[in-house]
Amino acid sequence: MKKVEAIIKPFKMEDVREALSNVGITGMTTTEVKGFGRQKGHTELYRGAEYVVDFLPKVKIEVVIAADQMAECIEAITNAARTGKIGDGKIFVSPVERVIRIRTGEEDEAAI
Repeated sequence: MKKVEAIIKPFKMEDVREALSNVGITGMTTTEVKGFGRQKGHTELYRGAEYVVDFLPKVKIEVVIAADQMAECIEAITNAARTGKIGDGKIFVSPVERVIRIRTGEEDEAAI
């Protein structure tokens, strides 16, 4: 099993959700996060004063999948989240040792 975490632009969230659903991945967790990478921050003008916005709004998507779904999951996220501009985001993949569904006690792939 693998955990796929993607940090994407907020307006791409619905496109990514739909793309994942189309490849059979329906369960996910999303979190509103802030951060920056190469794009750094930017300056904005507010009431005549200029200030620096260091952390940009992003959405973090987390899915736990069977290892054999990893390639299509990554492809779906990449294609749906790409704008071609700086700040499109990143995808991180980690191994998952164990999953337990609390309600039924099912484990591992049966619990996903």
